Amino acid sequence: MKIQELAKLAGVSPSTISRVFSHHPNISEEVREKIFVLARKYHYHPRLSTKQRNVVIITPYNCIYPVQCCVEMLLMALTRELPKHGFRIEILPQDNLERLDSIQFCAAVAIGSEPEDFRDWSSRFATPLILVDRKSNFRSPEVYTVRSNETQGMELAVDHLYSRGCRRIGCIIHGKPGTGNADLRCAALRESLKKRNLAYSEMFIQFANDEEYLEIIGQMLKQNIDSLFCPGGSGGIIASYALSLFERKIPEDVSLVASEQIFYSRYATPPQTTVTQDYPAVASAVAEVIETRIGNEKAPSETVLPYLLLSRGSVRNRPS
Repeated sequence: MKIQELAKLAGVSPSTISRVFSHHPNISEEVREKIFVLARKYHYHPRLSTKQRNVVIITPYNCIYPVQCCVEMLLMALTRELPKHGFRIEILPQDNLERLDSIQFCAAVAIGSEPEDFRDWSSRFATPLILVDRKSNFRSPEVYTVRSNETQGMELAVDHLYSRGCRRIGCIIHGKPGTGNADLRCAALRESLKKRNLAYSEMFIQFANDEEYLEIIGQMLKQNIDSLFCPGGSGGIIASYALSLFERKIPEDVSLVASEQIFYSRYATPPQTTVTQDYPAVASAVAEVIETRIGNEKAPSETVLPYLLLSRGSVRNRPS
């Protein structure tokens, strides 16, 4: 359908249609909703313009992410990369999404948000949404995902510990089942431990919020673990503290692999071996999806990038 045809159905001018889909503020809610309803009914989507360079970055609004964790590091990478492509950035907490109806933007990037929260995106907006650090189980014309390979990342950590002689690996996944990447990580860890004939029961793979790490690590030490892998959250910091309370030294008594926290991991005592997303590569892939779509070309619905392992001093070689 052409813009002139939609304008005729709505009883407005083509310029009004254009203003509605560019989220111009001087359009009444009644007219805006009428045009959106007709556009959905007749599958109208305007062409994206290369002149529009505003990108909205949507961030979580509740305190579930510790300082300098994944969200902050992704945000830092995006704010470095997107301006290189001439994009202007507005950061918007997820609890203020109604603002999207009153601003102009060529794309939105949601960091660490649940895909189900944006199931109706393509019916509301004609601009691309890139979900970062999440796997989506549904397909929508203007919803894309850029994420790191959780299966490969978990395997990378377990393989590193195993190659250093660790045989009783305790894994504490930050978060709860059904949220974030927790289930993907759990399944990958079970498979990775199982194929090496290592213990992979519930005692050796557990979910936790920050306040639960101390008790869980105490339980795992009773199982004579020789190493810990703590993906997500502030697991590296908390595990280091918990092990000190139990008078266990890293790596002499327990080896430790955590998720990278750029302003802590390398400065810990000892410096922590970590798995990390390739944050610059993630940001570059996001920019590529936006550039492709505003050029009215087809972008891949999903981009999956490998994790990296940063080997430092918190894992020691053990006799096999």
